[in-house]
Amino acid sequence: MASQLYAIRFGATRPAELARFWGGVLGREVDPGARGGGVELPAGDVGQLRIRFVESQAPKVGQNRMHFDLTSATDEEQQAIVERVLVFGGRHLDIGQGSDAPNVVLADPDGNELDIIEAGNNFLAGTGQIGALACDGSQAVGYFWSEALGWPLVWDQDEETAIQAPEGGTKITWGGPPVEPQQGKNRLTFDLVVPAGEDRDAEIARLVSLGAKHVGTGDDGHVEMTDPDGTEFSVLPVR
Repeated sequence: MASQLYAIRFGATRPAELARFWGGVLGREVDPGARGGGVELPAGDVGQLRIRFVESQAPKVGQNRMHFDLTSATDEEQQAIVERVLVFGGRHLDIGQGSDAPNVVLADPDGNELDIIEAGNNFLAGTGQIGALACDGSQAVGYFWSEALGWPLVWDQDEETAIQAPEGGTKITWGGPPVEPQQGKNRLTFDLVVPAGEDRDAEIARLVSLGAKHVGTGDDGHVEMTDPDGTEFSVLPVR
């Protein structure tokens, strides 16, 4: 048994507004009937990530532990994506990347970081529109998520790791040490589900055996957990 990654959850001060921003940037229709409340952007192409937006008034403290890397095939496409982000309400962001950085760092209307990756990036070739969910995390946590989701490692070098679904698509990457201390509640987290007909309690026990911690249960019945790096994630109720 392995958990399934249902969605990447954004905690947002204005979920519907942030969903419209990301829907505009990614060219996806907003679905107001998200599982467990909030609004969603469906996954779209095979291997692309569903995105779920739920209300959260937790302040943003420091850089997020996760951000999206959006791909581009040409220099012109990279610039067009940047312009689209700005049109829908994003802004340029300086995190010390320098003027000669090939990627373009931006922020969405809630201040969440995102990168527009330069054309010809071989590591993200063939991954699709969202090339990677780039995470601050240890090698051990990359191994944990590979086991938790049943996704193979596609990179494991110099303590940097990456996994990818068997069918391809977006990669999830961890940059290795040093892992910055967590500051406040994470804005972006994983929402998991168990496969139909499987025992959720047994799956939670399996995740704990792999190194996760069971933190509590939310009002809507989702189980709150943390991975070995202390990053929050949730296991949603069985439908």
